[in-house]
Amino acid sequence: MLKHLTINNYVLIESLDIDLQPGFSVMTGETGAGKSIILGALGLLMGGRSDAACIMPGANKCTVEGIFGIEGYDMQSLFEENELDYEPSECILRREVAAGGKSRAFVNDTPVGVTILRKIALRLLDIHSQHSNLLLENPAFQLGIVDTIANHPDLLAQYRDCYASVVDAERKLKELEENQAKRQSDEDYLRFQLEQLDEFKPQSGEDEELQNQQSTLSHAEDIKVALSEADALLSGNDENSVGAIDTLRRSMQSMQQIAKVYPAIEEYMNRMESVVIEVKDIAGDIAGLAEDVEYNPSLLAQVTERLDNLYSLEQKHHVASSDELIALAEEIRSKLDLLCDSEETIKELKQLILTETEKAEKLASKLTADRIKAAKQVEKLVSEALSAMDMPASKFSVDMAKAEKLLPTGRDNVIFLFSDNKSMAPRALADVASGGEMSRVMLALKALTSKQTHLPTIIFDEIDTGVSGKVASSMARIMQEMAGEAGQQVLAITHLPQIAAKADAHYFVYKAEGKDRTLSHIKQLDEEGRITELAHMLSGKNVTEAARENARQLINEE
Repeated sequence: MLKHLTINNYVLIESLDIDLQPGFSVMTGETGAGKSIILGALGLLMGGRSDAACIMPGANKCTVEGIFGIEGYDMQSLFEENELDYEPSECILRREVAAGGKSRAFVNDTPVGVTILRKIALRLLDIHSQHSNLLLENPAFQLGIVDTIANHPDLLAQYRDCYASVVDAERKLKELEENQAKRQSDEDYLRFQLEQLDEFKPQSGEDEELQNQQSTLSHAEDIKVALSEADALLSGNDENSVGAIDTLRRSMQSMQQIAKVYPAIEEYMNRMESVVIEVKDIAGDIAGLAEDVEYNPSLLAQVTERLDNLYSLEQKHHVASSDELIALAEEIRSKLDLLCDSEETIKELKQLILTETEKAEKLASKLTADRIKAAKQVEKLVSEALSAMDMPASKFSVDMAKAEKLLPTGRDNVIFLFSDNKSMAPRALADVASGGEMSRVMLALKALTSKQTHLPTIIFDEIDTGVSGKVASSMARIMQEMAGEAGQQVLAITHLPQIAAKADAHYFVYKAEGKDRTLSHIKQLDEEGRITELAHMLSGKNVTEAARENARQLINEE
């Protein structure tokens, strides 16, 4: 429950600091006194839109703070989910708006985002304004009432998860199927490219190898002549030359003749011997190369053709080497695998849709069964409440129709039907009910659902619009019962003395002249103050003793 409210520098409220009582309370005051301003401040505390215009002129910021008793409302998990300190006895919500319009929110003095503030505030407080009656025109709200009475949140959550799975799978399937023609075209083109590459079979490093081979074959005769000549010059096979190896050997023989008398030459003899061995190896290799080199026009044509085809493929695929062609082939292979996977994915999605739809249909049937039972309970209890509010001839019923397809909430369309005359068949509530009748129906529904929602505090802003007299007294008794049976803190903002008289606590909102402006104030009335305010509500400005006596009778009336 809301235990204490503090408002500073909000519109016409310079400073408000008041304790709020449990049970059923009312707030009264002249039109324009500031009741709606207090509600606006509470709306800000609940995460409503902030605006620099709400700050009292001359102030740097406005502040709204509420202290809530939360013991017994099982809110620890909500605090833990949002990484907030949890105090089992009370919770402090605060909202500040700076002159620039920027706002800050706090939960137990910890800064939080407005979304988290709103999430926690909605578990603590419900403000029912005059505009809230418009919700009765919303089929989703009507279905929500039935679901609240059915009390099947786990089943509803299971269905929503299952339905979301179906919708997601259908979306993915649609995307895949819409792109199927393009995928088929892509697949044909990729397969053609891969077949070309696989048929050609590029080898790693093939470019350089083919270029070298082509160069060798193109100059085979020149290479063979040069190699043979080099071999002859080294080995002495040229009739015009002694040969390098023979020349080196003769040099060694000359050095051997002086080795005994000139020891310094021995080092050069050893080096010369190594040179001879190396030159012989070189000559042997060159001879082998000369023997291997052969002019082969047929092989040259094959190599040239292979190289031309390689260059052509590289140019076609915008790559620079055979290695890049090999990598491209693997990339295309992967893409084709993915396209094959897409076909498999389509099959899997279709099967998933069938499975999840069947599961969703079963869950929807369970929801329908629960709702049928709950709808009967709603009809019975709302009808009883309307009868207690001086509408004995009214008819209220819940029409449930099966939807053609699965909906986010199941397979049920719910419409509240109403008639204020026994001779008239019930029609859609939003089409036939007057403002006063809508108020009474809404109060009956709030009373019905309050036991299930276990909401600590509910504020009714002129729920009595369009009613008076005996009906107002009946509405007040229902709010009393909500505060008693459901254990809620109920605060009604009203202009009707019949409702104000039934309250456990009475708050009076009034304006008073400040230093340089008119300010709004609030105070809790004592017994005598209540009588005076009720008499004023009954008789207007001139409070007579008869009005005061009438006020006493209203207070004491059972």
